Amino acid sequence: MTGGGAYDHVLIETIRRLPARALPVNQSPSPSNPASGGNLGGRLALFLATGFGVGLIPFAPGTWGSLLGLPLAWLMQQLPTWVQWGTPAFCFLIGAPLCGIGARQLGKEDPGAVVLDEIAAFSVVFLCVPLTSTSAVVGFALFRLFDITKPWPAKRLEHLPGGWGIMADDYAAGAYAGGLLWLIAHWWPLG
Repeated sequence: MTGGGAYDHVLIETIRRLPARALPVNQSPSPSNPASGGNLGGRLALFLATGFGVGLIPFAPGTWGSLLGLPLAWLMQQLPTWVQWGTPAFCFLIGAPLCGIGARQLGKEDPGAVVLDEIAAFSVVFLCVPLTSTSAVVGFALFRLFDITKPWPAKRLEHLPGGWGIMADDYAAGAYAGGLLWLIAHWWPLG
């Protein structure tokens, strides 16, 4: 193994441990195989798409990835309003290609290990509701509910090509969760 050192070894070993169906046929993880994330750009894209590796946790990766969305939501709320409203669009435009690259590297249409979509979609959940400990718990639960159940049109948005579909269904779940969270906060203070 040449190049990136300890991180390369950990990433490649983690990918090697994925179920065989997670990698394309005849593609074993190695630094010389770009589809495995072996080149620098591929490793960085996979690292970001998997939420800094959090998506590689073998159980409930979407839930763990969603937890990483909370710091993003908190940080976003520290910024001017115009930046808060631009953050979801920026995250979507950056996240869709990264999720597409991560999915191709893992050889699946929408692999569970790709959690950047959950992280970025959290920026939508808290657009209209201040982040407090109570709103964080309620917003997290609502987001996971809508992300898992994918009510219409979220399920249809999954069929958009590549990373666009990976991101769009989560953004719909974030909009559903954010809207319901706003209604709850309007009638029952979450502070």
